[in-house]
Amino acid sequence: METKIKFCGAAGTVTGSCYWLRHNGQSFLIDCGMYQGSKTLKELNYSAFPFDPATIDFVLLTHAHIDHSGLIPKLIKYGFTGRVHMTEGTRDLLSFMLPDSGYIQESEVAFLNRRNQQRGKKEVSPIYTRQEAEKSIGQFDVIEYEEWRNFGDGVRARFWNAGHILGAASIELELAQNASDVKPIRILFSGDIGPEHKLFHPDPVGPEDLDYLICESTYGDRSRPSLSPKERRQRLAEVISQTESDGGVLVVPAFSVERTQELLADISLLMMDKSIGESLVFLDSPMAIRATEVFAQHADVLEDTNGSRALFDNKNFVFTLSVEESKNISNYKNGVIIVAASGMCEAGRIRHHLKRRLWDPHSTILIIGYQAPGTLGALLLAGKKKVRIQGDDIKVLASIKKLDIYSGHADADELEIWVRERAPVHRALFLTHGDPKALDAFRNRLLGANFGEADIIIPKLDDEYILKSDGLKKLVAPASRLEDAAVAQLDWHNDLAQLSLDIRDEIDNAADERSRQIIIRRLRRALEDKPA
Repeated sequence: METKIKFCGAAGTVTGSCYWLRHNGQSFLIDCGMYQGSKTLKELNYSAFPFDPATIDFVLLTHAHIDHSGLIPKLIKYGFTGRVHMTEGTRDLLSFMLPDSGYIQESEVAFLNRRNQQRGKKEVSPIYTRQEAEKSIGQFDVIEYEEWRNFGDGVRARFWNAGHILGAASIELELAQNASDVKPIRILFSGDIGPEHKLFHPDPVGPEDLDYLICESTYGDRSRPSLSPKERRQRLAEVISQTESDGGVLVVPAFSVERTQELLADISLLMMDKSIGESLVFLDSPMAIRATEVFAQHADVLEDTNGSRALFDNKNFVFTLSVEESKNISNYKNGVIIVAASGMCEAGRIRHHLKRRLWDPHSTILIIGYQAPGTLGALLLAGKKKVRIQGDDIKVLASIKKLDIYSGHADADELEIWVRERAPVHRALFLTHGDPKALDAFRNRLLGANFGEADIIIPKLDDEYILKSDGLKKLVAPASRLEDAAVAQLDWHNDLAQLSLDIRDEIDNAADERSRQIIIRRLRRALEDKPA
């Protein structure tokens, strides 16, 4: 009996989590996530799956973040008729996150098609619509933590609390072998592992004594300072107070689920103990507003809330649902905090606020989460002095600050502890869900007492293996859907955007009209001098 696994996403990159397994005639997925980052990477969301969705029997889902769940409606759209199994918290979050994802796609495609029509280009279609996402919810099934569930012949699974976001899980599999005297293959998929002492959630847990471990490595190359909750809030208070002193607005691009709620809770506590003034805090994201309501409903099972929703019911919080309410925030010149999605500044209302505030030297943009290469958030952290938003060139004069203390991912030290607690891992450890630098750094950390060179594998996109109780074998797979360099690096879209900004700067800064004409003539000659 063969067990095959194909790494259909999050291999050599941080997003698009998707593992395709086949065992004893069954075909199933762990996660079915959307790609985020460069346009080249995101184009995979529109291409065909590397498997036939109609042949997938079921899906096991680690958690609600879109890079782990966002292509489930597409999977269903193209023929999947089985069940998607998840925890109750994940179900509650996805009941609005997936429809919101569909709505965002419809909105962005409508905007793009207007531009395409003006340019004489073909229209495009969304990956899926809001209606298709809403329909997918009917195929959800809830699983309790730490309870075994059988899935057909020879496959059973158990979910463990990963401490990452509400409902997040690591998924343990036991895959029975033909011979009754042969132990089943034991595999653990980490999902995303949360840090120790995280707000709202207990420390991550999981089984030990495994055959195979598939582990995320998002922060495999960095360690964060260990801060108490009080110290974390003090760091936040310093940023808020400095922005107020500068006479500006604080804009926080925040992931709608978990990061936003942690931030709101800390702001509430800072206001309660008078560490900051009672400024208006605009939560300008319909999805984040819905997520906050779900967190309030689950307050009785969340740590650090005392079973109360009071931290989210602050009188200074203004939840802006409508587009008109969102636009009105622009009337505030200073003294307010704006929290808006998306966390990587790639979509949603945050782009409008950045377009309005980035050129204001009195304002501050506070980055509090991971930024995938090629995203607007990553470009801001890299110190770009000018960026392009919705076709317009925007000077970056605002202060760009980063507080990594709200990350939902364990850092390298915490990941290493979590991995070593899963020992022994008898056959292989696969490192996924990280960029090349983080993957290599984390691999080097783990070499030693528990793992040798041959024990740690960093798969590439679309790599495929046969997993056995006594070892594994790599299969010769078809060519990857993307070249290795395109998976994690900036692409030509980023280069083109930067070139456009550089050309504009050169022309604007030219001494006179004649100098500008010389620059333009040189550019034209370069375009005409094409290689044969």
